[in-house]
Amino acid sequence: MLPETQINLLLIEDEDFDVRRVKNTLKPFGDRIVIRDVVSNGLVALDLLKSHPGAYDVVVMDFQIAGSVMGEDLIRKIKKVDASLQIIVITKMTVNITDYDFAERLMVAGAYWYCTKYPGDIENYIYQPTDFILSIVNAYQKKQLELESQLSKKKLERNVEEILSQRRIIGISSATTNLRRQIEKCAASDMTVLISGSSGTGKEIVAYNIHYSSQRKHENFVPINCGSIPGELIESELFGYEKGAFTGANAKKAGLFEMAHRGTLFLDEVGELPLNAQVKLLRVIQDGEIEKIGRTTKIKVDVRIIAATNKNLEEEVKAKRFREDLFYRLNVVPIYVPPLRDRIDDIPVLFDHYLTDFSSDMGKPKPTIGKNAMNIIVTHSWPGNVRELKNVVHRILFSGESVLTNHVVLNALGYAGKKGEGFSAASIEFGDPETISPWKQMEREMRERYFVYVRRHSSSDAEAAKKLGLAPSNYHRMCKELGLK
Repeated sequence: MLPETQINLLLIEDEDFDVRRVKNTLKPFGDRIVIRDVVSNGLVALDLLKSHPGAYDVVVMDFQIAGSVMGEDLIRKIKKVDASLQIIVITKMTVNITDYDFAERLMVAGAYWYCTKYPGDIENYIYQPTDFILSIVNAYQKKQLELESQLSKKKLERNVEEILSQRRIIGISSATTNLRRQIEKCAASDMTVLISGSSGTGKEIVAYNIHYSSQRKHENFVPINCGSIPGELIESELFGYEKGAFTGANAKKAGLFEMAHRGTLFLDEVGELPLNAQVKLLRVIQDGEIEKIGRTTKIKVDVRIIAATNKNLEEEVKAKRFREDLFYRLNVVPIYVPPLRDRIDDIPVLFDHYLTDFSSDMGKPKPTIGKNAMNIIVTHSWPGNVRELKNVVHRILFSGESVLTNHVVLNALGYAGKKGEGFSAASIEFGDPETISPWKQMEREMRERYFVYVRRHSSSDAEAAKKLGLAPSNYHRMCKELGLK
Protein backbone atom coordinates (compact mmCIF):
# COMPACT_ATOMS: atom_id res chain seq x y z
CA MET A 1 0.00 0.00 0.00
CA LEU A 2 1.43 3.36 -1.03
CA PRO A 3 1.85 6.00 1.70
CA GLU A 4 -0.37 9.08 1.78
CA THR A 5 2.61 11.40 1.48
CA GLN A 6 4.64 11.90 -1.68
CA ILE A 7 7.88 9.92 -2.16
CA ASN A 8 10.62 12.10 -3.72
CA LEU A 9 13.29 10.40 -5.81
CA LEU A 10 16.68 11.42 -7.09
CA LEU A 11 17.57 9.45 -10.22
CA ILE A 12 21.25 9.07 -11.09
CA GLU A 13 21.43 7.68 -14.65
CA ASP A 14 23.56 8.63 -17.67
CA GLU A 15 21.64 6.77 -20.39
CA ASP A 16 18.50 8.45 -21.77
CA PHE A 17 17.08 5.06 -22.74
CA ASP A 18 17.18 3.85 -19.13
CA VAL A 19 15.87 7.17 -17.76
CA ARG A 20 12.84 6.70 -20.01
CA ARG A 21 12.33 3.13 -18.81
CA VAL A 22 12.45 4.20 -15.11
CA LYS A 23 9.96 6.99 -15.73
CA ASN A 24 7.69 4.63 -17.62
CA THR A 25 7.81 2.10 -14.76
CA LEU A 26 6.79 4.79 -12.24
CA LYS A 27 4.13 6.42 -14.47
CA PRO A 28 1.09 4.60 -12.98
CA PHE A 29 2.05 6.03 -9.57
CA GLY A 30 3.10 9.50 -10.71
CA ASP A 31 0.93 11.23 -8.10
CA ARG A 32 2.70 9.42 -5.20
CA ILE A 33 6.21 8.69 -6.49
CA VAL A 34 7.89 11.71 -8.04
CA ILE A 35 11.32 11.96 -9.67
CA ARG A 36 12.39 15.41 -8.50
CA ASP A 37 15.70 15.47 -10.33
CA VAL A 38 17.68 13.43 -12.83
CA VAL A 39 21.49 13.71 -12.96
CA SER A 40 24.07 11.74 -14.90
CA ASN A 41 27.13 12.39 -12.74
CA GLY A 42 27.98 11.23 -9.20
CA LEU A 43 29.65 14.50 -8.14
CA VAL A 44 26.65 16.52 -9.36
CA ALA A 45 24.36 14.19 -7.38
CA LEU A 46 26.41 14.70 -4.19
CA ASP A 47 26.34 18.50 -4.60
CA LEU A 48 22.57 18.36 -5.08
CA LEU A 49 22.07 16.29 -1.93
CA LYS A 50 24.28 18.63 0.12
CA SER A 51 22.54 21.78 -1.12
CA HIS A 52 19.01 20.37 -0.69
CA PRO A 53 19.00 18.47 2.62
CA GLY A 54 15.80 16.52 3.22
CA ALA A 55 14.55 17.05 -0.35
CA TYR A 56 14.83 13.38 -1.34
CA ASP A 57 13.58 10.18 0.26
CA VAL A 58 15.07 7.54 -2.05
CA VAL A 59 18.00 7.57 -4.47
CA VAL A 60 17.76 5.34 -7.54
CA MET A 61 21.17 5.05 -9.16
CA ASP A 62 22.86 3.18 -11.95
CA PHE A 63 25.88 1.27 -10.72
CA GLN A 64 28.07 2.38 -13.63
CA ILE A 65 27.76 6.03 -14.64
CA ALA A 66 29.91 8.74 -16.14
CA GLY A 67 32.45 10.59 -13.99
CA SER A 68 34.99 9.64 -11.34
CA VAL A 69 32.52 8.75 -8.56
CA MET A 70 30.28 5.73 -9.07
CA GLY A 71 29.36 2.29 -7.75
CA GLU A 72 30.08 1.42 -4.12
CA ASP A 73 32.15 4.59 -3.67
CA LEU A 74 29.16 6.76 -4.60
CA ILE A 75 26.88 4.75 -2.28
CA ARG A 76 29.22 5.37 0.69
CA LYS A 77 29.50 9.09 -0.09
CA ILE A 78 25.70 9.46 -0.32
CA LYS A 79 25.26 7.77 3.08
CA LYS A 80 27.82 10.17 4.58
CA VAL A 81 25.75 13.12 3.34
CA ASP A 82 22.52 11.69 4.81
CA ALA A 83 22.54 8.32 6.58
CA SER A 84 18.72 8.09 6.42
CA LEU A 85 18.63 8.20 2.59
CA GLN A 86 17.78 4.80 1.10
CA ILE A 87 19.58 3.78 -2.09
CA ILE A 88 18.27 1.43 -4.78
CA VAL A 89 20.84 0.31 -7.35
CA ILE A 90 19.88 -0.63 -10.89
CA THR A 91 22.54 -2.28 -12.98
CA LYS A 92 23.08 -4.23 -16.20
CA MET A 93 26.33 -5.68 -14.87
CA THR A 94 24.56 -8.92 -14.10
CA VAL A 95 21.47 -10.66 -15.35
CA ASN A 96 22.03 -13.30 -12.70
CA ILE A 97 20.31 -11.90 -9.61
CA THR A 98 21.83 -14.67 -7.46
CA ASP A 99 25.26 -13.01 -7.58
CA TYR A 100 25.66 -13.02 -3.78
CA ASP A 101 29.13 -11.48 -3.63
CA PHE A 102 28.02 -8.49 -5.68
CA ALA A 103 24.87 -8.10 -3.57
CA GLU A 104 26.86 -8.29 -0.33
CA ARG A 105 29.28 -5.57 -1.47
CA LEU A 106 26.36 -3.26 -2.24
CA MET A 107 24.70 -3.90 1.13
CA VAL A 108 27.96 -3.37 3.03
CA ALA A 109 28.47 -0.08 1.18
CA GLY A 110 25.00 1.03 2.34
CA ALA A 111 22.52 0.18 -0.44
CA TYR A 112 19.00 -0.80 0.56
CA TRP A 113 18.17 -2.96 -2.49
CA TYR A 114 19.40 -3.67 -5.99
CA CYS A 115 17.97 -5.11 -9.18
CA THR A 116 19.17 -5.86 -12.66
CA LYS A 117 17.89 -3.74 -15.52
CA TYR A 118 16.95 -7.04 -17.15
CA PRO A 119 15.02 -9.34 -17.53
CA GLY A 120 11.53 -8.00 -18.19
CA ASP A 121 10.11 -5.79 -20.88
CA ILE A 122 13.43 -4.34 -22.01
CA GLU A 123 11.83 -1.64 -24.14
CA ASN A 124 9.43 -0.21 -21.56
CA TYR A 125 10.28 -1.11 -17.97
CA ILE A 126 13.07 -1.52 -15.42
CA TYR A 127 13.27 -5.04 -13.97
CA GLN A 128 9.87 -6.32 -12.74
CA PRO A 129 7.68 -3.18 -12.32
CA THR A 130 5.77 -4.48 -9.27
CA ASP A 131 8.94 -5.40 -7.36
CA PHE A 132 10.57 -2.12 -8.32
CA ILE A 133 7.62 -0.07 -7.00
CA LEU A 134 7.44 -2.13 -3.80
CA SER A 135 11.15 -1.68 -3.18
CA ILE A 136 10.75 2.12 -3.43
CA VAL A 137 7.80 2.08 -0.98
CA ASN A 138 9.69 -0.16 1.46
CA ALA A 139 12.80 2.01 1.17
CA TYR A 140 10.69 5.11 1.96
CA GLN A 141 9.17 3.43 5.03
CA LYS A 142 12.62 2.36 6.21
CA LYS A 143 13.79 5.96 5.93
CA GLN A 144 10.87 7.12 8.10
CA LEU A 145 11.73 4.50 10.73
CA GLU A 146 15.38 5.57 10.75
CA LEU A 147 14.39 9.24 11.14
CA GLU A 148 12.16 8.32 14.09
CA SER A 149 15.01 6.30 15.58
CA GLN A 150 17.39 9.24 15.18
CA LEU A 151 14.84 11.55 16.80
CA SER A 152 14.39 9.14 19.72
CA LYS A 153 18.16 8.89 20.13
CA LYS A 154 18.48 12.69 20.19
CA LYS A 155 15.77 12.87 22.86
CA LEU A 156 17.61 10.25 24.92
CA GLU A 157 20.85 12.21 24.56
CA ARG A 158 19.09 15.39 25.70
CA ASN A 159 17.62 13.53 28.69
CA VAL A 160 21.08 12.23 29.62
CA GLU A 161 22.58 15.73 29.32
CA GLU A 162 19.77 17.15 31.48
CA ILE A 163 20.32 14.50 34.17
CA LEU A 164 24.07 15.18 34.20
CA SER A 165 23.53 18.96 34.36
CA GLN A 166 21.20 18.53 37.36
CA ARG A 167 23.67 16.21 39.11
CA ARG A 168 27.00 17.67 38.09
CA ILE A 169 29.93 17.58 40.48
CA ILE A 170 30.38 21.15 41.72
CA GLY A 171 33.63 22.47 43.15
CA ILE A 172 37.09 23.83 42.36
CA SER A 173 39.22 22.08 44.98
CA SER A 174 41.94 19.63 44.02
CA ALA A 175 39.94 16.84 45.71
CA THR A 176 36.90 17.58 43.53
CA THR A 177 39.04 17.82 40.39
CA ASN A 178 40.53 14.43 41.22
CA LEU A 179 37.02 13.04 41.84
CA ARG A 180 35.90 14.15 38.35
CA ARG A 181 38.98 12.46 36.90
CA GLN A 182 38.13 9.19 38.70
CA ILE A 183 34.52 9.34 37.48
CA GLU A 184 35.72 9.78 33.90
CA LYS A 185 37.96 6.70 34.19
CA CYS A 186 35.19 4.60 35.76
CA ALA A 187 32.72 5.65 33.03
CA ALA A 188 35.12 4.38 30.35
CA SER A 189 35.11 0.87 31.84
CA ASP A 190 32.48 -1.58 33.05
CA MET A 191 34.14 -2.50 36.35
CA THR A 192 32.41 -2.70 39.71
CA VAL A 193 32.88 0.47 41.77
CA LEU A 194 32.75 0.96 45.54
CA ILE A 195 32.15 4.57 46.64
CA SER A 196 32.95 5.39 50.26
CA GLY A 197 32.55 8.56 52.28
CA SER A 198 30.56 10.18 55.06
CA SER A 199 26.81 10.66 54.84
CA GLY A 200 25.78 13.67 52.79
CA THR A 201 28.97 13.93 50.71
CA GLY A 202 27.20 13.09 47.43
CA LYS A 203 27.99 9.42 46.81
CA GLU A 204 24.77 8.90 44.85
CA ILE A 205 25.60 11.86 42.60
CA VAL A 206 28.97 10.24 41.87
CA ALA A 207 27.15 7.00 40.92
CA TYR A 208 24.77 8.91 38.62
CA ASN A 209 27.70 10.60 36.89
CA ILE A 210 29.48 7.29 36.32
CA HIS A 211 26.38 5.65 34.82
CA TYR A 212 25.23 8.55 32.63
CA SER A 213 28.74 9.09 31.26
CA SER A 214 29.18 5.40 30.38
CA GLN A 215 28.16 3.19 27.46
CA ARG A 216 25.12 2.12 29.54
CA LYS A 217 23.73 5.67 29.76
CA HIS A 218 20.64 4.86 27.66
CA GLU A 219 19.71 1.93 29.92
CA ASN A 220 18.18 1.95 33.41
CA PHE A 221 19.95 3.33 36.47
CA VAL A 222 18.29 1.50 39.38
CA PRO A 223 19.12 2.78 42.90
CA ILE A 224 18.28 0.89 46.09
CA ASN A 225 18.99 1.91 49.67
CA CYS A 226 19.96 -1.38 51.30
CA GLY A 227 19.30 0.00 54.77
CA SER A 228 15.69 0.99 54.06
CA ILE A 229 14.38 -2.49 53.17
CA PRO A 230 13.52 -5.02 55.87
CA GLY A 231 15.85 -8.03 55.83
CA GLU A 232 13.07 -10.49 55.00
CA LEU A 233 12.15 -8.51 51.84
CA ILE A 234 15.67 -7.96 50.46
CA GLU A 235 15.68 -11.15 48.38
CA SER A 236 12.32 -10.51 46.72
CA GLU A 237 13.27 -6.88 46.02
CA LEU A 238 16.61 -7.77 44.44
CA PHE A 239 15.59 -10.88 42.53
CA GLY A 240 11.79 -10.75 42.25
CA TYR A 241 9.38 -13.68 42.39
CA GLU A 242 6.92 -15.67 40.29
CA LYS A 243 3.16 -15.68 40.75
CA GLY A 244 2.18 -18.12 43.48
CA ALA A 245 5.72 -18.44 44.83
CA PHE A 246 4.39 -17.81 48.35
CA THR A 247 1.23 -16.69 50.11
CA GLY A 248 0.31 -13.26 48.85
CA ALA A 249 2.32 -13.50 45.60
CA ASN A 250 -0.72 -12.80 43.43
CA ALA A 251 1.28 -11.56 40.48
CA LYS A 252 4.75 -11.92 39.00
CA LYS A 253 7.26 -9.32 40.25
CA ALA A 254 10.43 -8.25 38.46
CA GLY A 255 13.41 -7.82 40.77
CA LEU A 256 15.79 -4.86 40.69
CA PHE A 257 18.43 -6.95 38.90
CA GLU A 258 15.97 -7.64 36.07
CA MET A 259 15.01 -3.96 35.94
CA ALA A 260 18.68 -2.99 35.70
CA HIS A 261 19.45 -5.52 32.91
CA ARG A 262 22.03 -3.94 30.54
CA GLY A 263 22.12 -0.94 32.89
CA THR A 264 23.45 -0.14 36.37
CA LEU A 265 22.31 -1.23 39.83
CA PHE A 266 23.33 1.22 42.56
CA LEU A 267 23.51 -0.41 46.01
CA ASP A 268 23.50 2.52 48.43
CA GLU A 269 24.54 1.79 52.02
CA VAL A 270 25.61 -1.72 50.98
CA GLY A 271 27.12 -2.24 54.44
CA GLU A 272 23.57 -2.56 55.81
CA LEU A 273 22.84 -5.73 53.82
CA PRO A 274 22.13 -8.76 56.07
CA LEU A 275 24.58 -11.65 55.74
CA ASN A 276 22.12 -13.99 53.98
CA ALA A 277 21.50 -11.36 51.28
CA GLN A 278 25.27 -10.81 50.97
CA VAL A 279 25.72 -14.48 50.01
CA LYS A 280 23.12 -14.24 47.22
CA LEU A 281 24.51 -10.92 45.96
CA LEU A 282 27.98 -12.46 45.77
CA ARG A 283 26.62 -15.37 43.71
CA VAL A 284 24.96 -13.01 41.21
CA ILE A 285 28.13 -10.95 40.80
CA GLN A 286 30.17 -14.12 40.24
CA ASP A 287 27.79 -15.96 37.88
CA GLY A 288 25.77 -13.18 36.23
CA GLU A 289 22.60 -15.15 37.01
CA ILE A 290 19.73 -14.63 39.43
CA GLU A 291 17.58 -17.22 41.18
CA LYS A 292 14.05 -15.86 41.20
CA ILE A 293 11.77 -17.03 44.00
CA GLY A 294 9.36 -19.64 42.67
CA ARG A 295 11.35 -20.26 39.46
CA THR A 296 13.41 -23.41 38.86
CA THR A 297 15.67 -22.02 36.12
CA LYS A 298 18.14 -19.17 36.54
CA ILE A 299 17.90 -15.90 34.61
CA LYS A 300 20.95 -14.36 32.93
CA VAL A 301 21.48 -10.67 33.71
CA ASP A 302 23.99 -8.12 32.44
CA VAL A 303 24.23 -5.56 35.23
CA ARG A 304 26.97 -3.19 36.31
CA ILE A 305 27.24 -2.86 40.09
CA ILE A 306 28.06 0.43 41.80
CA ALA A 307 27.97 0.24 45.59
CA ALA A 308 28.29 2.96 48.22
CA THR A 309 28.85 2.96 51.98
CA ASN A 310 29.50 5.37 54.84
CA LYS A 311 30.94 2.52 56.88
CA ASN A 312 34.50 1.25 56.95
CA LEU A 313 33.87 -2.10 55.27
CA GLU A 314 37.31 -3.42 56.18
CA GLU A 315 36.40 -2.92 59.85
CA GLU A 316 33.01 -4.54 59.18
CA VAL A 317 34.79 -7.55 57.66
CA LYS A 318 37.00 -7.88 60.77
CA ALA A 319 33.88 -7.69 62.95
CA LYS A 320 32.29 -10.50 60.84
CA ARG A 321 29.40 -8.25 59.86
CA PHE A 322 30.37 -8.13 56.17
CA ARG A 323 31.63 -10.98 54.02
CA GLU A 324 35.28 -10.65 53.02
CA ASP A 325 34.74 -12.27 49.59
CA LEU A 326 31.89 -9.85 48.80
CA PHE A 327 34.02 -6.90 49.92
CA TYR A 328 36.74 -7.82 47.42
CA ARG A 329 34.15 -8.35 44.68
CA LEU A 330 32.74 -4.86 45.29
CA ASN A 331 36.01 -3.06 45.95
CA VAL A 332 37.39 -3.50 42.41
CA VAL A 333 37.64 0.25 41.77
CA PRO A 334 37.44 2.27 45.02
CA ILE A 335 36.39 5.94 45.03
CA TYR A 336 36.57 8.03 48.20
CA VAL A 337 34.42 11.16 48.46
CA PRO A 338 36.09 13.45 51.04
CA PRO A 339 33.98 15.35 53.60
CA LEU A 340 33.18 18.99 52.94
CA ARG A 341 35.55 20.21 55.68
CA ASP A 342 38.42 18.76 53.59
CA ARG A 343 37.24 20.69 50.53
CA ILE A 344 37.27 24.21 51.90
CA ASP A 345 37.70 25.82 48.47
CA ASP A 346 34.42 24.18 47.38
CA ILE A 347 32.29 25.66 50.17
CA PRO A 348 31.80 29.20 48.71
CA VAL A 349 31.20 27.73 45.23
CA LEU A 350 28.61 25.24 46.49
CA PHE A 351 26.93 27.84 48.69
CA ASP A 352 26.61 30.31 45.78
CA HIS A 353 25.34 27.56 43.45
CA TYR A 354 22.56 26.43 45.80
CA LEU A 355 21.70 30.01 46.74
CA THR A 356 21.22 30.83 43.04
CA ASP A 357 19.39 27.59 42.27
CA PHE A 358 17.00 27.62 45.24
CA SER A 359 16.27 31.35 44.88
CA SER A 360 15.19 30.71 41.30
CA ASP A 361 13.02 27.73 42.32
CA MET A 362 11.32 29.79 45.04
CA GLY A 363 10.82 32.77 42.73
CA LYS A 364 12.85 35.04 45.00
CA PRO A 365 15.69 37.45 44.20
CA LYS A 366 19.08 36.06 45.17
CA PRO A 367 20.25 37.66 48.45
CA THR A 368 23.72 39.15 48.84
CA ILE A 369 26.20 37.98 51.46
CA GLY A 370 28.98 39.95 53.13
CA LYS A 371 32.58 38.78 53.48
CA ASN A 372 32.35 38.15 57.23
CA ALA A 373 29.12 36.16 56.84
CA MET A 374 30.76 34.06 54.13
CA ASN A 375 33.72 33.43 56.47
CA ILE A 376 31.27 31.96 58.98
CA ILE A 377 29.98 29.64 56.25
CA VAL A 378 33.51 28.62 55.24
CA THR A 379 34.82 27.98 58.76
CA HIS A 380 31.80 25.92 59.83
CA SER A 381 32.78 22.24 60.24
CA TRP A 382 29.82 20.90 58.18
CA PRO A 383 29.37 17.52 59.90
CA GLY A 384 26.37 16.87 57.60
CA ASN A 385 28.46 17.76 54.54
CA VAL A 386 26.74 18.95 51.32
CA ARG A 387 23.34 17.77 52.54
CA GLU A 388 23.65 20.06 55.58
CA LEU A 389 24.81 22.97 53.40
CA LYS A 390 21.71 22.63 51.20
CA ASN A 391 19.47 22.66 54.29
CA VAL A 392 21.21 25.79 55.59
CA VAL A 393 20.65 27.56 52.25
CA HIS A 394 16.95 26.68 52.44
CA ARG A 395 16.77 28.10 55.98
CA ILE A 396 18.52 31.29 54.88
CA LEU A 397 16.07 31.81 52.01
CA PHE A 398 13.13 31.03 54.30
CA SER A 399 14.23 33.95 56.51
CA GLY A 400 13.36 36.28 53.61
CA GLU A 401 16.38 38.55 54.18
CA SER A 402 17.82 40.28 51.11
CA VAL A 403 21.21 40.81 52.79
CA LEU A 404 22.76 37.90 54.66
CA THR A 405 24.30 39.28 57.84
CA ASN A 406 26.34 37.33 60.39
CA HIS A 407 23.23 36.99 62.54
CA VAL A 408 21.15 35.50 59.69
CA VAL A 409 23.88 32.98 58.84
CA LEU A 410 24.47 31.97 62.48
CA ASN A 411 20.73 31.47 62.96
CA ALA A 412 20.59 29.23 59.87
CA LEU A 413 23.54 27.24 61.22
CA GLY A 414 21.69 26.70 64.49
CA TYR A 415 23.48 29.23 66.72
CA ALA A 416 20.37 31.31 67.46
CA GLY A 417 20.92 34.00 70.02
CA LYS A 418 24.71 33.63 70.01
CA LYS A 419 26.66 36.58 68.71
CA GLY A 420 29.94 36.17 66.94
CA GLU A 421 31.34 35.50 63.57
CA GLY A 422 33.72 33.25 61.75
CA PHE A 423 35.74 31.04 64.04
CA SER A 424 34.04 31.02 67.44
CA ALA A 425 33.29 28.67 70.30
CA ALA A 426 29.72 28.52 69.01
CA SER A 427 30.88 27.02 65.72
CA ILE A 428 32.88 24.18 67.28
CA GLU A 429 31.11 20.85 66.85
CA PHE A 430 32.34 17.51 68.11
CA GLY A 431 30.06 15.26 66.04
CA ASP A 432 28.51 11.97 67.10
CA PRO A 433 29.47 10.97 70.69
CA GLU A 434 29.48 7.34 69.53
CA THR A 435 32.41 8.06 67.20
CA ILE A 436 34.76 10.24 69.26
CA SER A 437 37.79 11.36 67.23
CA PRO A 438 41.32 10.99 68.70
CA TRP A 439 42.75 14.21 70.16
CA LYS A 440 45.45 14.51 67.49
CA GLN A 441 42.84 14.37 64.72
CA MET A 442 40.62 16.95 66.43
CA GLU A 443 43.63 19.18 67.14
CA ARG A 444 44.62 19.05 63.47
CA GLU A 445 41.08 19.91 62.34
CA MET A 446 40.86 22.87 64.72
CA ARG A 447 44.31 24.12 63.69
CA GLU A 448 43.40 23.83 60.02
CA ARG A 449 40.13 25.74 60.46
CA TYR A 450 41.83 28.45 62.49
CA PHE A 451 44.64 28.85 59.94
CA VAL A 452 42.07 29.19 57.15
CA TYR A 453 40.13 31.75 59.18
CA VAL A 454 43.22 33.87 59.92
CA ARG A 455 44.42 33.72 56.32
CA ARG A 456 41.05 34.88 55.02
CA HIS A 457 41.33 37.92 57.29
CA SER A 458 44.90 38.75 56.27
CA SER A 459 46.23 40.54 53.22
CA SER A 460 49.23 38.22 52.88
CA ASP A 461 50.90 35.11 54.31
CA ALA A 462 53.39 37.34 56.11
CA GLU A 463 50.54 39.18 57.86
CA ALA A 464 48.85 35.87 58.74
CA ALA A 465 52.12 34.54 60.25
CA LYS A 466 52.49 37.74 62.29
CA LYS A 467 48.91 37.50 63.61
CA LEU A 468 49.53 33.89 64.63
CA GLY A 469 52.80 34.82 66.33
CA LEU A 470 54.81 32.47 64.09
CA ALA A 471 58.02 32.91 62.17
CA PRO A 472 57.30 32.83 58.40
CA SER A 473 59.29 29.61 58.01
CA ASN A 474 57.28 27.88 60.78
CA TYR A 475 54.04 29.24 59.33
CA HIS A 476 54.79 27.82 55.88
CA ARG A 477 55.88 24.49 57.36
CA MET A 478 52.65 24.16 59.33
CA CYS A 479 50.56 25.12 56.26
CA LYS A 480 52.31 22.38 54.31
CA GLU A 481 51.66 19.84 57.08
CA LEU A 482 47.97 20.79 57.05
CA GLY A 483 47.78 20.46 53.27
CA LEU A 484 46.89 24.16 52.80
CA LYS A 485 48.01 25.96 49.67
